Amino acid sequence: MSNIRHALSVKREDDFAAWYQAVISEADLAEDSGVRGCMVIKPWGYGIWERIQRLMDDRIKAAGVQNCYFPIFIPLKNFEREAQHVEGFAKEMAVVTHHRLISDGKGGLVPDPEAKLEEPLVVRPTSETIIGDAMARWVQSWRDLPLLTNQWANVVRWEMRTRMFLRTSEFLWQEGHTAHENREQAQEETMRALEMYRACVEEDLALPVITGEKPENERFPGAVETWSIEAMMQDGKALQAGTSHYLGTNFAQAAGIKYQDREGTEQLCHTTSWGTSTRMIGGVIMTHGDDDGLRVPPRIAPHQVVILPMLRDKPEDEALLAYCEEVCAGLAKQWSMGEPLRVLLDKRPGKAAGKRWDWVRKGAPLIVEVGSRDMEGGKVALIRRSDLWNLENGKTNFDFTDRDAFIVEAPAMLEQIQQDMFEEARERRDANIKRGVTSMEEVAAFYSAETKYPGWLEVQWSKPTGDALEKVVETLKAHKLTIRNVPMNAEAVDGTCIFTGEPAVERILIAKAY
Repeated sequence: MSNIRHALSVKREDDFAAWYQAVISEADLAEDSGVRGCMVIKPWGYGIWERIQRLMDDRIKAAGVQNCYFPIFIPLKNFEREAQHVEGFAKEMAVVTHHRLISDGKGGLVPDPEAKLEEPLVVRPTSETIIGDAMARWVQSWRDLPLLTNQWANVVRWEMRTRMFLRTSEFLWQEGHTAHENREQAQEETMRALEMYRACVEEDLALPVITGEKPENERFPGAVETWSIEAMMQDGKALQAGTSHYLGTNFAQAAGIKYQDREGTEQLCHTTSWGTSTRMIGGVIMTHGDDDGLRVPPRIAPHQVVILPMLRDKPEDEALLAYCEEVCAGLAKQWSMGEPLRVLLDKRPGKAAGKRWDWVRKGAPLIVEVGSRDMEGGKVALIRRSDLWNLENGKTNFDFTDRDAFIVEAPAMLEQIQQDMFEEARERRDANIKRGVTSMEEVAAFYSAETKYPGWLEVQWSKPTGDALEKVVETLKAHKLTIRNVPMNAEAVDGTCIFTGEPAVERILIAKAY
Protein backbone atom coordinates (compact mmCIF):
# COMPACT_ATOMS: atom_id res chain seq x y z
CA MET A 1 0.00 0.00 0.00
CA SER A 2 1.19 3.50 -0.80
CA ASN A 3 0.50 4.81 2.72
CA ILE A 4 2.96 2.39 4.33
CA ARG A 5 6.12 4.16 5.48
CA HIS A 6 8.86 1.56 5.27
CA ALA A 7 11.91 1.53 7.52
CA LEU A 8 14.43 1.77 4.67
CA SER A 9 14.90 4.82 2.46
CA VAL A 10 15.49 2.72 -0.67
CA LYS A 11 13.23 -0.01 -2.07
CA ARG A 12 14.19 -3.28 -3.75
CA GLU A 13 12.22 -2.43 -6.84
CA ASP A 14 13.98 0.93 -7.30
CA ASP A 15 17.63 -0.07 -6.79
CA PHE A 16 18.36 -3.60 -5.61
CA ALA A 17 22.10 -3.04 -5.14
CA ALA A 18 21.57 0.10 -3.04
CA TRP A 19 18.81 -1.66 -1.09
CA TYR A 20 21.19 -4.54 -0.31
CA GLN A 21 23.80 -2.16 1.11
CA ALA A 22 21.11 -0.34 3.08
CA VAL A 23 19.97 -3.59 4.71
CA ILE A 24 23.52 -4.43 5.76
CA SER A 25 23.92 -0.98 7.29
CA GLU A 26 20.47 -0.53 8.84
CA ALA A 27 20.31 -4.10 10.17
CA ASP A 28 23.71 -3.56 11.79
CA LEU A 29 25.25 -6.59 10.09
CA ALA A 30 28.64 -5.29 8.93
CA GLU A 31 30.63 -2.21 8.03
CA ASP A 32 33.69 -1.23 6.02
CA SER A 33 36.96 -1.98 7.79
CA GLY A 34 39.23 0.59 6.19
CA VAL A 35 41.10 -2.25 4.48
CA ARG A 36 40.22 -2.62 0.82
CA GLY A 37 37.74 -5.43 0.23
CA CYS A 38 37.53 -6.43 3.90
CA MET A 39 34.63 -5.93 6.31
CA VAL A 40 33.94 -5.83 10.02
CA ILE A 41 31.15 -8.28 10.83
CA LYS A 42 29.16 -6.73 13.68
CA PRO A 43 27.56 -8.72 16.53
CA TRP A 44 24.14 -9.30 14.89
CA GLY A 45 25.75 -10.35 11.60
CA TYR A 46 28.31 -12.53 13.35
CA GLY A 47 25.57 -14.01 15.54
CA ILE A 48 23.80 -15.18 12.39
CA TRP A 49 27.08 -16.68 11.13
CA GLU A 50 27.58 -18.45 14.48
CA ARG A 51 24.12 -20.00 14.17
CA ILE A 52 24.84 -21.17 10.61
CA GLN A 53 28.22 -22.47 11.74
CA ARG A 54 26.73 -24.34 14.70
CA LEU A 55 24.01 -26.01 12.64
CA MET A 56 26.39 -26.87 9.79
CA ASP A 57 29.05 -28.15 12.18
CA ASP A 58 26.55 -30.52 13.78
CA ARG A 59 25.78 -31.97 10.35
CA ILE A 60 29.47 -32.25 9.49
CA LYS A 61 30.33 -34.11 12.68
CA ALA A 62 27.29 -36.36 12.34
CA ALA A 63 28.94 -37.73 9.17
CA GLY A 64 32.07 -38.73 11.11
CA VAL A 65 34.13 -35.76 9.90
CA GLN A 66 36.61 -34.31 12.42
CA ASN A 67 37.56 -30.65 12.70
CA CYS A 68 41.18 -29.55 12.58
CA TYR A 69 43.15 -26.44 11.67
CA PHE A 70 45.89 -25.72 9.15
CA PRO A 71 48.19 -22.69 8.70
CA ILE A 72 47.04 -19.55 6.94
CA PHE A 73 50.43 -19.34 5.18
CA ILE A 74 51.10 -21.85 2.41
CA PRO A 75 54.46 -22.22 0.63
CA LEU A 76 54.30 -21.11 -2.99
CA LYS A 77 55.87 -24.40 -4.08
CA ASN A 78 52.72 -26.21 -2.92
CA PHE A 79 50.72 -24.45 -5.60
CA GLU A 80 53.38 -24.73 -8.30
CA ARG A 81 53.26 -28.52 -8.30
CA GLU A 82 49.56 -28.50 -9.28
CA ALA A 83 49.53 -26.35 -12.42
CA GLN A 84 45.78 -26.25 -13.04
CA HIS A 85 45.10 -25.37 -9.41
CA VAL A 86 47.56 -22.47 -9.27
CA GLU A 87 46.32 -21.15 -12.62
CA GLY A 88 42.80 -20.98 -11.21
CA PHE A 89 43.83 -18.92 -8.19
CA ALA A 90 46.94 -17.05 -9.38
CA LYS A 91 45.19 -13.73 -10.01
CA GLU A 92 43.62 -13.76 -6.53
CA MET A 93 46.63 -14.72 -4.40
CA ALA A 94 48.02 -12.42 -1.72
CA VAL A 95 51.72 -13.16 -1.18
CA VAL A 96 54.03 -12.53 1.80
CA THR A 97 57.63 -11.83 0.73
CA HIS A 98 59.27 -10.26 3.83
CA HIS A 99 59.16 -10.92 7.57
CA ARG A 100 60.26 -7.55 8.94
CA LEU A 101 59.82 -3.80 8.39
CA ILE A 102 62.31 -0.99 8.89
CA SER A 103 62.09 2.78 8.89
CA ASP A 104 62.38 4.52 5.54
CA GLY A 105 63.97 7.54 7.25
CA LYS A 106 60.93 9.69 6.43
CA GLY A 107 58.60 8.57 9.20
CA GLY A 108 57.29 5.55 7.28
CA LEU A 109 58.00 1.82 7.14
CA VAL A 110 59.24 -0.36 4.28
CA PRO A 111 60.11 -4.08 3.95
CA ASP A 112 63.63 -4.79 5.18
CA PRO A 113 65.71 -6.06 2.20
CA GLU A 114 67.61 -8.22 4.70
CA ALA A 115 64.35 -9.92 5.74
CA LYS A 116 63.25 -11.27 2.38
CA LEU A 117 61.82 -14.78 2.66
CA GLU A 118 63.69 -17.56 0.91
CA GLU A 119 60.35 -18.70 -0.49
CA PRO A 120 57.21 -16.53 -0.73
CA LEU A 121 54.20 -17.58 1.33
CA VAL A 122 50.68 -17.44 -0.09
CA VAL A 123 47.93 -16.27 2.25
CA ARG A 124 45.44 -19.15 2.19
CA PRO A 125 43.00 -18.92 -0.77
CA THR A 126 42.01 -22.58 -0.17
CA SER A 127 43.82 -25.45 1.53
CA GLU A 128 43.95 -28.45 -0.83
CA THR A 129 47.72 -28.30 -1.19
CA ILE A 130 48.75 -27.90 2.45
CA ILE A 131 46.14 -30.40 3.65
CA GLY A 132 47.38 -32.74 0.92
CA ASP A 133 50.83 -32.65 2.54
CA ALA A 134 49.30 -33.61 5.89
CA MET A 135 47.27 -36.41 4.31
CA ALA A 136 50.43 -37.80 2.72
CA ARG A 137 51.88 -38.09 6.23
CA TRP A 138 48.75 -39.41 7.88
CA VAL A 139 47.76 -42.06 5.33
CA GLN A 140 49.93 -45.16 4.98
CA SER A 141 47.50 -48.07 4.76
CA TRP A 142 43.94 -48.79 3.68
CA ARG A 143 43.23 -48.96 7.43
CA ASP A 144 43.78 -45.18 7.62
CA LEU A 145 40.96 -44.55 5.16
CA PRO A 146 38.62 -42.85 4.78
CA LEU A 147 40.30 -39.76 6.22
CA LEU A 148 37.61 -37.16 6.89
CA THR A 149 38.67 -33.64 7.92
CA ASN A 150 37.15 -30.17 8.04
CA GLN A 151 38.35 -26.75 9.12
CA TRP A 152 36.58 -23.50 9.94
CA ALA A 153 38.85 -20.69 8.85
CA ASN A 154 39.29 -17.43 6.98
CA VAL A 155 40.62 -17.27 3.44
CA VAL A 156 41.96 -14.46 1.27
CA ARG A 157 41.21 -14.02 -2.43
CA TRP A 158 42.21 -10.62 -3.75
CA GLU A 159 38.97 -9.61 -5.44
CA MET A 160 38.90 -6.64 -7.82
CA ARG A 161 35.21 -5.89 -7.31
CA THR A 162 33.94 -6.46 -3.79
CA ARG A 163 30.54 -6.49 -2.15
CA MET A 164 29.93 -7.24 1.53
CA PHE A 165 29.29 -10.91 2.28
CA LEU A 166 29.03 -11.80 -1.40
CA ARG A 167 32.57 -11.17 -2.61
CA THR A 168 35.21 -9.88 -0.20
CA SER A 169 38.98 -10.16 -0.16
CA GLU A 170 38.78 -11.95 3.17
CA PHE A 171 35.85 -14.14 4.16
CA LEU A 172 34.97 -16.91 6.59
CA TRP A 173 34.15 -20.44 5.56
CA GLN A 174 34.45 -24.13 6.24
CA GLU A 175 36.35 -26.43 3.94
CA GLY A 176 36.06 -30.19 4.10
CA HIS A 177 38.86 -32.39 2.75
CA THR A 178 38.65 -36.17 2.56
CA ALA A 179 40.70 -39.07 1.20
CA HIS A 180 39.33 -42.45 0.08
CA GLU A 181 40.39 -45.80 -1.33
CA ASN A 182 38.62 -45.51 -4.66
CA ARG A 183 36.50 -43.42 -7.00
CA GLU A 184 33.18 -44.83 -5.79
CA GLN A 185 33.81 -43.96 -2.14
CA ALA A 186 35.09 -40.49 -2.98
CA GLN A 187 32.14 -39.74 -5.24
CA GLU A 188 29.77 -40.96 -2.54
CA GLU A 189 31.37 -38.48 -0.12
CA THR A 190 31.12 -35.71 -2.72
CA MET A 191 27.38 -36.30 -3.03
CA ARG A 192 26.93 -36.69 0.74
CA ALA A 193 28.44 -33.24 1.28
CA LEU A 194 26.27 -31.77 -1.49
CA GLU A 195 23.12 -33.21 0.12
CA MET A 196 24.27 -31.92 3.51
CA TYR A 197 24.53 -28.42 2.06
CA ARG A 198 21.12 -28.68 0.44
CA ALA A 199 19.53 -29.80 3.68
CA CYS A 200 21.22 -27.13 5.79
CA VAL A 201 20.52 -24.26 3.40
CA GLU A 202 16.89 -25.25 2.81
CA GLU A 203 15.98 -26.36 6.33
CA ASP A 204 18.00 -23.84 8.36
CA LEU A 205 18.36 -20.79 6.11
CA ALA A 206 15.01 -21.33 4.34
CA LEU A 207 16.74 -20.85 0.97
CA PRO A 208 15.36 -23.15 -1.75
CA VAL A 209 18.18 -24.39 -3.97
CA ILE A 210 18.71 -26.46 -7.08
CA THR A 211 21.47 -29.06 -6.89
CA GLY A 212 23.43 -30.09 -9.94
CA GLU A 213 26.79 -30.60 -11.60
CA LYS A 214 28.83 -27.68 -12.89
CA PRO A 215 29.89 -27.76 -16.55
CA GLU A 216 33.52 -28.33 -17.47
CA ASN A 217 34.38 -24.62 -17.62
CA GLU A 218 32.98 -23.97 -14.13
CA ARG A 219 34.82 -26.76 -12.31
CA PHE A 220 37.01 -26.05 -9.31
CA PRO A 221 40.63 -25.80 -10.54
CA GLY A 222 42.04 -29.35 -10.60
CA ALA A 223 38.72 -31.11 -9.96
CA VAL A 224 37.22 -33.98 -11.97
CA GLU A 225 33.66 -33.05 -10.98
CA THR A 226 32.18 -29.99 -9.28
CA TRP A 227 28.64 -29.95 -7.89
CA SER A 228 26.77 -26.93 -6.57
CA ILE A 229 23.63 -25.67 -4.88
CA GLU A 230 22.17 -22.59 -6.60
CA ALA A 231 19.75 -20.17 -4.96
CA MET A 232 17.68 -17.46 -6.65
CA MET A 233 17.76 -13.95 -5.20
CA GLN A 234 14.80 -11.56 -5.36
CA ASP A 235 16.35 -9.75 -8.32
CA GLY A 236 16.41 -13.01 -10.28
CA LYS A 237 20.16 -13.52 -10.08
CA ALA A 238 21.73 -16.80 -8.99
CA LEU A 239 23.93 -17.25 -5.94
CA GLN A 240 26.19 -20.28 -5.67
CA ALA A 241 25.60 -21.19 -2.03
CA GLY A 242 27.93 -24.18 -1.72
CA THR A 243 30.10 -26.53 -3.77
CA SER A 244 31.36 -30.09 -3.48
CA HIS A 245 34.24 -31.40 -5.59
CA TYR A 246 35.45 -34.86 -6.57
CA LEU A 247 39.17 -34.32 -7.15
CA GLY A 248 40.04 -37.77 -8.49
CA THR A 249 43.73 -38.57 -7.91
CA ASN A 250 45.02 -35.21 -9.19
CA PHE A 251 45.91 -33.75 -5.81
CA ALA A 252 46.96 -37.14 -4.44
CA GLN A 253 49.46 -37.45 -7.30
CA ALA A 254 50.86 -33.97 -6.64
CA ALA A 255 51.09 -34.38 -2.85
CA GLY A 256 51.97 -38.08 -2.73
CA ILE A 257 48.83 -39.22 -0.89
CA LYS A 258 49.26 -42.98 -1.21
CA TYR A 259 48.23 -46.07 0.69
CA GLN A 260 49.03 -49.77 0.71
CA ASP A 261 45.91 -51.71 -0.27
CA ARG A 262 44.77 -55.06 1.09
CA GLU A 263 47.00 -56.92 -1.39
CA GLY A 264 50.05 -54.87 -0.42
CA THR A 265 50.06 -52.75 -3.60
CA GLU A 266 50.64 -48.99 -3.40
CA GLN A 267 47.68 -46.94 -4.61
CA LEU A 268 46.83 -43.25 -4.96
CA CYS A 269 43.98 -41.95 -2.82
CA HIS A 270 40.91 -40.39 -4.34
CA THR A 271 40.17 -37.06 -2.64
CA THR A 272 37.32 -34.58 -2.25
CA SER A 273 36.84 -31.04 -1.04
CA TRP A 274 33.70 -29.09 -0.23
CA GLY A 275 32.91 -25.65 1.18
CA THR A 276 30.42 -22.95 2.11
CA SER A 277 31.07 -19.42 3.34
CA THR A 278 29.72 -16.18 4.78
CA ARG A 279 28.26 -15.41 1.35
CA MET A 280 25.29 -17.45 2.62
CA ILE A 281 24.44 -14.43 4.78
CA GLY A 282 24.28 -12.37 1.59
CA GLY A 283 21.90 -15.01 0.25
CA VAL A 284 19.68 -14.69 3.33
CA ILE A 285 19.54 -10.91 2.90
CA MET A 286 18.69 -11.01 -0.81
CA THR A 287 16.17 -13.86 -0.50
CA HIS A 288 14.29 -12.85 2.65
CA GLY A 289 14.86 -9.12 3.11
CA ASP A 290 12.11 -6.58 2.41
CA ASP A 291 11.73 -2.82 2.27
CA ASP A 292 11.88 -2.65 6.07
CA GLY A 293 15.22 -4.47 6.37
CA LEU A 294 16.25 -8.04 7.06
CA ARG A 295 13.99 -10.96 7.93
CA VAL A 296 15.94 -13.72 9.67
CA PRO A 297 14.64 -17.30 9.53
CA PRO A 298 14.04 -18.45 13.14
CA ARG A 299 16.51 -21.35 12.86
CA ILE A 300 19.44 -18.98 12.38
CA ALA A 301 18.22 -15.96 14.37
CA PRO A 302 20.55 -15.19 17.31
CA HIS A 303 17.43 -14.02 19.19
CA GLN A 304 14.15 -15.56 18.07
CA VAL A 305 12.02 -13.48 20.43
CA VAL A 306 12.91 -9.94 21.53
CA ILE A 307 10.95 -8.44 24.44
CA LEU A 308 10.73 -4.65 24.64
CA PRO A 309 9.43 -3.19 27.94
CA MET A 310 8.02 0.33 27.48
CA LEU A 311 10.10 1.93 30.20
CA ARG A 312 9.33 5.48 31.35
CA ASP A 313 12.11 6.05 33.88
CA LYS A 314 9.54 5.91 36.67
CA PRO A 315 9.15 3.74 39.82
CA GLU A 316 6.58 1.52 38.10
CA ASP A 317 9.30 0.39 35.65
CA GLU A 318 10.44 -2.11 38.26
CA ALA A 319 7.14 -3.99 38.16
CA LEU A 320 7.09 -3.88 34.34
CA LEU A 321 10.59 -5.31 34.15
CA ALA A 322 9.63 -8.08 36.56
CA TYR A 323 6.63 -8.90 34.37
CA CYS A 324 8.83 -9.01 31.26
CA GLU A 325 11.38 -11.19 33.01
CA GLU A 326 8.60 -13.67 33.79
CA VAL A 327 7.69 -13.72 30.08
CA CYS A 328 11.36 -14.19 29.19
CA ALA A 329 11.81 -17.02 31.71
CA GLY A 330 8.67 -18.76 30.49
CA LEU A 331 9.77 -18.59 26.86
CA ALA A 332 13.28 -19.79 27.68
CA LYS A 333 11.78 -23.06 28.96
CA GLN A 334 10.06 -23.70 25.63
CA TRP A 335 11.66 -25.64 22.78
CA SER A 336 11.26 -25.11 19.05
CA MET A 337 12.87 -27.03 16.17
CA GLY A 338 14.93 -29.13 18.58
CA GLU A 339 16.41 -26.31 20.67
CA PRO A 340 15.42 -24.05 23.59
CA LEU A 341 14.01 -20.70 22.47
CA ARG A 342 16.56 -17.90 22.23
CA VAL A 343 15.02 -14.89 23.96
CA LEU A 344 16.36 -11.39 24.62
CA LEU A 345 14.95 -8.89 27.09
CA ASP A 346 16.04 -5.53 25.66
CA LYS A 347 16.46 -3.22 28.68
CA ARG A 348 18.25 -0.46 26.81
CA PRO A 349 17.06 3.07 27.56
CA GLY A 350 15.09 4.79 24.85
CA LYS A 351 11.62 4.93 23.39
CA ALA A 352 9.94 1.63 22.66
CA ALA A 353 9.11 2.65 19.09
CA GLY A 354 12.76 3.39 18.33
CA LYS A 355 13.86 0.01 19.69
CA ARG A 356 11.00 -1.70 17.88
CA TRP A 357 12.15 -0.42 14.50
CA ASP A 358 15.73 -1.30 15.35
CA TRP A 359 14.67 -4.95 15.71
CA VAL A 360 12.38 -4.75 12.69
CA ARG A 361 15.36 -3.73 10.56
CA LYS A 362 17.49 -6.48 12.10
CA GLY A 363 14.74 -8.99 11.35
CA ALA A 364 14.10 -10.65 14.70
CA PRO A 365 11.28 -13.16 14.01
CA LEU A 366 9.05 -12.21 16.97
CA ILE A 367 9.08 -8.76 18.58
CA VAL A 368 7.10 -8.31 21.79
CA GLU A 369 6.24 -4.92 23.28
CA VAL A 370 4.93 -4.70 26.84
CA GLY A 371 3.49 -1.58 28.43
CA SER A 372 1.83 -0.96 31.78
CA ARG A 373 -1.66 -1.58 30.35
CA ASP A 374 -0.51 -4.87 28.82
CA MET A 375 0.90 -5.89 32.19
CA GLU A 376 -2.34 -5.01 33.98
CA GLY A 377 -4.33 -7.08 31.50
CA GLY A 378 -1.93 -10.03 31.51
CA LYS A 379 -1.17 -9.49 27.84
CA VAL A 380 1.65 -8.71 25.39
CA ALA A 381 1.70 -6.85 22.08
CA LEU A 382 3.19 -9.15 19.44
CA ILE A 383 4.69 -8.34 16.05
CA ARG A 384 5.54 -11.13 13.62
CA ARG A 385 8.38 -9.77 11.49
CA SER A 386 7.15 -11.82 8.53
CA ASP A 387 3.69 -10.21 8.83
CA LEU A 388 4.61 -6.65 9.75
CA TRP A 389 1.88 -4.57 8.13
CA ASN A 390 -1.90 -4.39 8.33
CA LEU A 391 -2.59 -3.95 4.63
CA GLU A 392 -6.04 -2.51 5.25
CA ASN A 393 -4.87 0.55 7.17
CA GLY A 394 -1.11 0.64 6.52
CA LYS A 395 -0.28 0.40 10.24
CA THR A 396 1.96 -1.94 12.18
CA ASN A 397 0.27 -5.29 12.65
CA PHE A 398 0.10 -5.71 16.45
CA ASP A 399 -1.47 -8.82 17.94
CA PHE A 400 -2.58 -8.18 21.54
CA THR A 401 -2.58 -11.63 23.04
CA ASP A 402 -2.70 -13.34 26.42
CA ARG A 403 0.76 -13.58 27.94
CA ASP A 404 0.58 -17.21 29.05
CA ALA A 405 -1.00 -18.32 25.79
CA PHE A 406 1.77 -16.60 23.85
CA ILE A 407 4.45 -18.37 25.88
CA VAL A 408 2.91 -21.74 24.99
CA GLU A 409 2.24 -20.87 21.33
CA ALA A 410 5.56 -19.17 20.51
CA PRO A 411 7.39 -22.38 19.45
CA ALA A 412 4.71 -23.25 16.89
CA MET A 413 4.71 -19.64 15.63
CA LEU A 414 8.46 -19.83 14.97
CA GLU A 415 8.14 -23.16 13.20
CA GLN A 416 5.39 -21.76 11.00
CA ILE A 417 7.43 -18.64 10.19
CA GLN A 418 10.38 -20.82 9.19
CA GLN A 419 8.21 -22.91 6.88
CA ASP A 420 6.38 -19.91 5.43
CA MET A 421 9.66 -18.13 4.58
CA PHE A 422 10.91 -21.20 2.71
CA GLU A 423 7.64 -21.67 0.82
CA GLU A 424 7.51 -17.99 -0.13
CA ALA A 425 11.04 -18.14 -1.54
CA ARG A 426 10.41 -21.44 -3.32
CA GLU A 427 7.23 -20.19 -4.98
CA ARG A 428 9.02 -17.05 -6.16
CA ARG A 429 11.92 -19.09 -7.55
CA ASP A 430 9.72 -21.58 -9.36
CA ALA A 431 7.65 -18.77 -10.88
CA ASN A 432 10.82 -17.21 -12.29
CA ILE A 433 12.39 -20.20 -14.06
CA LYS A 434 11.35 -20.21 -17.70
CA ARG A 435 11.47 -23.34 -19.82
CA GLY A 436 10.84 -24.08 -23.46
CA VAL A 437 13.28 -21.50 -24.87
CA THR A 438 14.82 -22.86 -28.09
CA SER A 439 16.94 -20.03 -29.53
CA MET A 440 19.51 -17.45 -28.48
CA GLU A 441 17.14 -14.76 -29.77
CA GLU A 442 14.66 -15.80 -27.10
CA VAL A 443 17.44 -15.81 -24.51
CA ALA A 444 18.43 -12.27 -25.50
CA ALA A 445 14.82 -11.12 -25.32
CA PHE A 446 14.36 -12.67 -21.86
CA TYR A 447 17.41 -10.82 -20.54
CA SER A 448 16.77 -7.58 -22.40
CA ALA A 449 17.17 -4.24 -20.68
CA GLU A 450 13.39 -3.92 -20.62
CA THR A 451 13.19 -6.77 -18.12
CA LYS A 452 14.39 -5.35 -14.81
CA TYR A 453 14.74 -8.50 -12.72
CA PRO A 454 14.58 -11.56 -15.01
CA GLY A 455 14.97 -14.99 -13.49
CA TRP A 456 16.60 -18.16 -14.83
CA LEU A 457 16.27 -20.14 -18.03
CA GLU A 458 16.37 -23.93 -18.25
CA VAL A 459 17.54 -24.88 -21.72
CA GLN A 460 18.71 -28.04 -23.47
CA TRP A 461 22.26 -28.49 -24.73
CA SER A 462 24.56 -31.10 -26.26
CA LYS A 463 27.26 -30.78 -23.58
CA PRO A 464 29.99 -29.47 -25.91
CA THR A 465 33.62 -29.56 -24.78
CA GLY A 466 36.87 -27.82 -25.71
CA ASP A 467 36.60 -25.03 -28.31
CA ALA A 468 32.88 -25.63 -28.80
CA LEU A 469 32.28 -25.05 -25.08
CA GLU A 470 34.40 -21.90 -25.17
CA LYS A 471 32.18 -20.53 -27.92
CA VAL A 472 29.12 -21.20 -25.75
CA VAL A 473 30.76 -19.45 -22.80
CA GLU A 474 31.62 -16.41 -24.92
CA THR A 475 28.10 -16.28 -26.35
CA LEU A 476 26.62 -16.26 -22.86
CA LYS A 477 29.22 -13.80 -21.59
CA ALA A 478 28.05 -11.29 -24.19
CA HIS A 479 24.71 -11.29 -22.35
CA LYS A 480 26.40 -11.33 -18.90
CA LEU A 481 25.15 -14.89 -18.37
CA THR A 482 26.74 -18.06 -17.01
CA ILE A 483 25.81 -21.71 -16.83
CA ARG A 484 24.81 -22.40 -13.22
CA ASN A 485 24.55 -26.20 -13.21
CA VAL A 486 22.95 -29.29 -14.71
CA PRO A 487 19.94 -29.83 -12.40
CA MET A 488 19.66 -33.23 -10.80
CA ASN A 489 16.39 -35.01 -11.54
CA ALA A 490 15.59 -32.70 -14.45
CA GLU A 491 13.15 -33.89 -17.09
CA ALA A 492 14.55 -35.95 -19.96
CA VAL A 493 15.70 -34.02 -23.02
CA ASP A 494 13.42 -33.94 -26.04
CA GLY A 495 15.01 -31.51 -28.47
CA THR A 496 18.19 -30.00 -29.84
CA CYS A 497 20.96 -27.96 -28.25
CA ILE A 498 20.15 -24.26 -28.12
CA PHE A 499 23.79 -23.43 -28.91
CA THR A 500 24.97 -26.04 -31.44
CA GLY A 501 21.77 -27.39 -32.99
CA GLU A 502 22.93 -30.93 -32.22
CA PRO A 503 20.79 -33.44 -30.31
CA ALA A 504 20.52 -32.39 -26.66
CA VAL A 505 21.88 -34.67 -23.94
CA GLU A 506 20.91 -32.75 -20.79
CA ARG A 507 19.27 -29.61 -19.43
CA ILE A 508 21.17 -26.69 -17.90
CA LEU A 509 20.27 -23.56 -15.98
CA ILE A 510 21.60 -20.25 -17.23
CA ALA A 511 21.33 -16.95 -15.37
CA LYS A 512 22.95 -13.75 -14.33
CA ALA A 513 24.80 -14.40 -11.11
CA TYR A 514 26.64 -12.92 -8.14
